[in-house]
Amino acid sequence: MLAARGISRRFGGVQALDGVSLDIRAGDVRCLAGENGCGKSTLIKILSGVEVPDAGEIEIGGTTRSRMNPADALRAGIQVIYQDFSLFPNLTVAENIALAPLIANRRKLVDPRRLRARAAAVVAELGVRLDLDATVEELTVADRQLTAICRALAEEARVLFMDEPTTALTQREVRALFRVVETLRERGVATVFVSHKLDEVLEISRHVTVMRNGAVVASGRVEEFDRNSLGRAMTGRDVRDQRDAPPFDETARPVLRVEGLGLDGAFEDVSFDVAPGEILGITGLLGSGRSEIAEALFGVTPAQRGRVEVGGAQVAIRGIDDAVAAGIGYVPSDRLTEGLFLEQSIADNVVAGSLDLHRSRSGLLDRARLARTIDTFFAALRIKAPSVAAPIRSLSGGNQQRVVLAKWLARAPRVLVLNSPTVGVDVGSKEEILDILRREAGTGTGVIVVSDDIPELVSVCHRVLVVRRGRIHEVIDGERVTEDSILEGLSS
Repeated sequence: MLAARGISRRFGGVQALDGVSLDIRAGDVRCLAGENGCGKSTLIKILSGVEVPDAGEIEIGGTTRSRMNPADALRAGIQVIYQDFSLFPNLTVAENIALAPLIANRRKLVDPRRLRARAAAVVAELGVRLDLDATVEELTVADRQLTAICRALAEEARVLFMDEPTTALTQREVRALFRVVETLRERGVATVFVSHKLDEVLEISRHVTVMRNGAVVASGRVEEFDRNSLGRAMTGRDVRDQRDAPPFDETARPVLRVEGLGLDGAFEDVSFDVAPGEILGITGLLGSGRSEIAEALFGVTPAQRGRVEVGGAQVAIRGIDDAVAAGIGYVPSDRLTEGLFLEQSIADNVVAGSLDLHRSRSGLLDRARLARTIDTFFAALRIKAPSVAAPIRSLSGGNQQRVVLAKWLARAPRVLVLNSPTVGVDVGSKEEILDILRREAGTGTGVIVVSDDIPELVSVCHRVLVVRRGRIHEVIDGERVTEDSILEGLSS
């Protein structure tokens, strides 16, 4: 259906793609894997007509061309669903699904009944449930994704690229998405995933293509890969894939103690301790209250009941300032909208949370101390960028996340709470970020990791709290911290 032959593309002094070839057949389910910056996005942009290659050819249905434009790609049935889904939030589901073909055909008048009927037919054909009259802004992330898929089918998609489709989905929603992908496969639609989640890659894919440094380094049927070989192909090295929770003193006085924490409509009677150097995991399905607990500890949405102690002293967390003053740091799940100043430099972001700690006695900022802090964390966290002056927007997801970590580590927090710390980062960056957390715990910081990435929790946590319906349902510790135990706790 679609083939790339020797595609190359250079941006300035960077060779983004170097002779990449790829075949996509009808009904294929292929994962395009690789670390951030390996060239995946550039290849997709070339195949969808957004970028022009410097060399190579694109073949569609037996016709070869040297370049594409977006209109050519759409006519050929090539669709891309990006992470933001590119939907109109103020329009209904039906309008988002069925309007695009009308616009493409330059229709000036719309019959609402025919439009809704067309959307209903696509939804029924895919076998999913969507409220056609709801506005997109009212939908869950999973339903927005389904709307985007239905829109692609309404435009007669033959090849569907999906960029990190499971990043914001729960396990249940991932299962539902996989069933949709299987339906697409049976209809002959080829699906190409860009994903960093190795377990999901191995489960859903029929074929895997791995890119590194702008070139294809491995390609074949999914049966030819396992987690180790896939991680090695992506990074060029062996990726650690076992439990590695650093030692800590279980008898030490807790650095954080939470008793009877409650917030109407979110969680109730939440109690736990975190020792210095301990990494505590908190997991649960979407809506379980796991994220709300983290946000309450940081004062984003303060708890209405309960007691919090940091370092043995009771603290009243009525807002973010109270949490910061108590020595609590927080890495949010959405680094782009909540964790970073995208238009500012790495340097400005690293010290954004600790300017008060870099003032001289006269109250002025100590520029020399600021520079030392910036350089220290830029090197220690191995942020990959030309210099600390590089804008945040130019960094990969993994490097952006390192900057968010640096911002809080610069304050030397007593407790560091992280909500989905490795979401949307590649396997190599994920391993390095978890190593940063291990090192930070080694300094005596209490670390809390809120995540639905079960292998991640098993890899780094000493204990895991399973939250269900706003309450701690189970505490899993020691040798019991396994994927099976956590999954059982989530489903029991």
